[in-house]
Amino acid sequence: MMESIVLDRHPGPPAGVLATVFAILFLAGLYPVTYFAGLPYFPGPWETADRIASYFQTHPSAVLTCAFLHFGAAIPLGLLTATLVSRLRFLGVRAAGASIALFGGFLTAFDMVASASVLWVMAHPGIARDRTLTQALFYLQYALGGPGFSVPFGLLMAGVSIPAAFLKLLPKWVIGLGLVLALAGELSWLNLVLPGALFLIPLTRFPGFFWLILTGFRLPATVRRSVTGSREPALSQI
Repeated sequence: MMESIVLDRHPGPPAGVLATVFAILFLAGLYPVTYFAGLPYFPGPWETADRIASYFQTHPSAVLTCAFLHFGAAIPLGLLTATLVSRLRFLGVRAAGASIALFGGFLTAFDMVASASVLWVMAHPGIARDRTLTQALFYLQYALGGPGFSVPFGLLMAGVSIPAAFLKLLPKWVIGLGLVLALAGELSWLNLVLPGALFLIPLTRFPGFFWLILTGFRLPATVRRSVTGSREPALSQI
């Protein structure tokens, strides 16, 4: 007697679309405070207190737009994290990697909300007139949006990539890229004590957006289930 096979589809939103929306909102938030919007642009952590205060005094609208879009970007990131972890478990992942990814993704989204909220405060009239307060808020925002983003973001990528490697859920090169970026993300923690490690933050962040979109579209969304109850990933994806 032939064994009956049915296809089960993961009941969740399209992960690739969520990843794309997240990346678009985040990058759009950078536009008004970077070189593309003209000089001067958003100060770095190496800038003087006068330079930092001057920027926030003269560019409150740009800062407010950035805060608004980055706050909004945290929502699809949180939804994407929940979707990816749910899908991994649907595909048969029982290891701790899925929970690590959940922790990393949610913490990244939380830190994005906190960082954007600090920016929102700094964009209000009168705040930037106090140079000491502005500098303190700026470094808090940097900690949350710099290493506070890249370190947990690395955990998200590692938590997805490692179980995906064992179950062969993603192409090897996608898994390899995710692990390299995850390592860069964890090493970006060093930036809190070593200013020279700053490059690890954008190295984790921007290629990581590309990895998230790839993973969202390539991770299988269906499994084949036999009448005996065994399950294996199907080839169809969303």
